[in-house]
Amino acid sequence: MTDDRPGAALLRLVAVMDRLRVSCPWDARQTHESLAPHLLEECYEALDALESGDPAALRDELGDVLLQVVFHARIAAEAADGTGYTIDDVAEGIVAKLIRRHPHVFADVTVSSPEEVKRNWDAIKAAERAEAGGATASVLDSVPFGQPALLLAAQLQRRAERAGVPAGLAGLPAGGPAGAGPADGAAGGDGPAWGDGPAGGDGPAGGEAVSDIGAELFALVARAREAGLDPELELRAAARAYRDRVRAWERSERG
Repeated sequence: MTDDRPGAALLRLVAVMDRLRVSCPWDARQTHESLAPHLLEECYEALDALESGDPAALRDELGDVLLQVVFHARIAAEAADGTGYTIDDVAEGIVAKLIRRHPHVFADVTVSSPEEVKRNWDAIKAAERAEAGGATASVLDSVPFGQPALLLAAQLQRRAERAGVPAGLAGLPAGGPAGAGPADGAAGGDGPAWGDGPAGGDGPAGGEAVSDIGAELFALVARAREAGLDPELELRAAARAYRDRVRAWERSERG
């Protein structure tokens, strides 16, 4: 009899992955490093399917993302140096994390808004790091800089906003170090203005020099977030609109 309980197919996927790892020459030779590009690619393909509005396509692409998770866990299970883990360890880890960081669901904490849930999540996360002896010097230390620039800028701004960082710091002074405060009149400059820009001695020093375009782009991300929009998704929508215009022009040229 077929097991139709929720999650039963996940067990079949694990069994199929185990067999592939042993019996398929290509699957057997893969490593975490060799699979890394596929992990990123499959996530982008899932996003494309989501934006297409095709539920079947999204379902298929989510399966490809899930395969990457199972594949990496299967490789990790083979480690003989004490660093290994299994797919069950991965699942148990995220289950434990979700329960810890949702005390309003699994404990007696009361929340009144989604924003309060986010603040609690960040506070619990910080406490976990401190308990593990890994307290960070900045709320931005765990933000991955390997992600696309628009996503990175938005995540930095979201993380800083939740930590109470003044919004005006997003108005970077063009031509000066990124660590200097926003000069008077800079985009988003409703926060503190430190001295006279890079030469001023009252604010933090250091950081990379920022071009006019870089400062404008960063400020535009802040503007999109203020309007309740995701800058990455907005630019992707604009890119799709441009694609459609180019295709229409190509058809007219051929006609």
